[in-house]
Amino acid sequence: MVRPKVGQGVVVHVPATTANIGPGFDCLGAALDLDNVFELRCVEGGSHRFDLIIEGSEGAHLRGGPDNLVYRSAQRVWKEAGEEPVGLEARVRLAVPPARGLGSSATAIVAGLMGANALVGEPLSKEKLLELAIDIEGHPDNVVPSLVGGLCMTAKAASNRWRVVRCEWSSEVVAVVAIPAIRLATSEARRAMPKAIPVADAVLNLGALTLLLQGLRSGNGDLISDGMHDRLHEPYRWGLIVGGTKVRDAALEAGAWGCVISGAGPSLLALCTAEKAQAVGRAMLLAWHKAGVESRTEVLTVQKEGSRWQPLPDR
Repeated sequence: MVRPKVGQGVVVHVPATTANIGPGFDCLGAALDLDNVFELRCVEGGSHRFDLIIEGSEGAHLRGGPDNLVYRSAQRVWKEAGEEPVGLEARVRLAVPPARGLGSSATAIVAGLMGANALVGEPLSKEKLLELAIDIEGHPDNVVPSLVGGLCMTAKAASNRWRVVRCEWSSEVVAVVAIPAIRLATSEARRAMPKAIPVADAVLNLGALTLLLQGLRSGNGDLISDGMHDRLHEPYRWGLIVGGTKVRDAALEAGAWGCVISGAGPSLLALCTAEKAQAVGRAMLLAWHKAGVESRTEVLTVQKEGSRWQPLPDR
């Protein structure tokens, strides 16, 4: 373990994620090839200084200061490592828009953990960083694939340990993400859900999740279609997304195997073949435009490497 010096820095690339993917509520998520890039550099000022510089039009409302999620995550690493906190400057190239259901907060958490760990010589293992990330976020479905990459199923075992299973995602399956120009806070989406659900709904989700994972592994569109159905969260959240069900229906009519809410929303995730991706994206854009909501689409693949860092030249 080393004490970082003023001017020392690292750059951390952290991928977006799509979580739940229909029936995998709070346990299934995939990293996508769309990165936020965080340049973290030590500055004078001690534990109360965190300067934030956002590059991109989406993050104008984000603020620095000691309560910022990146910095709070960094402080967790230093506390675990027994290291005194330092002031940080963060320059962020923001490609993952906040409050859109694509794991923006997870990128902040992972960047803070990974960057702070790198600055003090990486005393914490990746398994410990995973544990801290889940504790900070409160659920694993975004932070786990954001850190380790790929399609991940995460569950707390009987031993009370978090267990991560890397699942296969066929190269035949393409993700089309439609991102509207509206925001939806995860806290609001969670408040819309009931505190209890019928047993029949839980059973349906278990079966659908099995079909979905097999479909994603094999590239079988019929299994994906039958697996992308949810009774735990989506029925209660569609009403929060202006035009959401019309966009979903348009994606299906254009040839998508399934279309679901990405994370807590409002972005939507459609799965299809590469040949149909552009048509599916256009149909989703048009449906949202007709509903009075501007949007954009990204055709993405699964990012398998997860987050990565490298040193910056000292200044």
